[in-house]
Amino acid sequence: MKQLVPTDEALIARIRRHDNDALEQLVSRYEVRVYNLAYRMLGNREDAEDVLQDTFVNVVRGLDKFRGRSSFSTWLYRVAANAALTKIRKRSRREKSESEFLDDVYSVRETAHSGSLLTDWSSNPATRLLDEEAKNEMNRAIDDLPEIYRAVFVLRDVEGLPAAEVAEVLGLSVAAVKSRLHRARLYLRNRLSGYFTAE
Repeated sequence: MKQLVPTDEALIARIRRHDNDALEQLVSRYEVRVYNLAYRMLGNREDAEDVLQDTFVNVVRGLDKFRGRSSFSTWLYRVAANAALTKIRKRSRREKSESEFLDDVYSVRETAHSGSLLTDWSSNPATRLLDEEAKNEMNRAIDDLPEIYRAVFVLRDVEGLPAAEVAEVLGLSVAAVKSRLHRARLYLRNRLSGYFTAE
């Protein structure tokens, strides 16, 4: 007989009754996704592991605040994204300011309007994107995004969350998510255009 997989809600109810097995199941269900989100936002394994740990500590501590108005996974992503953004803000390295970033984006627009075409990535073979050097270049470019643009890009384009869910996770309007995502894509396209030009 097939064993039923407990829902998130069922596991949460058991965790609230101090069932450690249920907590282990919930962590096991989501730890890879949380780690990947943190790694993509931070670009550093050690920081991603810290965020993974912080996320589940915060989930256990804040579980009484979860009312089920959104799905558990949305709430979990919010906790993880906030932990990653906090880690980013604490870093000593200089972040590209939003004004510098917007200058870069507007220069992309001017280039596009002046008739110069950006490289069409769709013509490149998918295997090129899997190349280690290409992945490192992409990660460096993502790392240069200001934190809020990076968060929107990672949640929407890397993790594949719908715009409405990204808005809920980050406490933004859907319009703001779409605007920031557009700017992030323009910046990354410009930044990586030369790298991915066919030889």
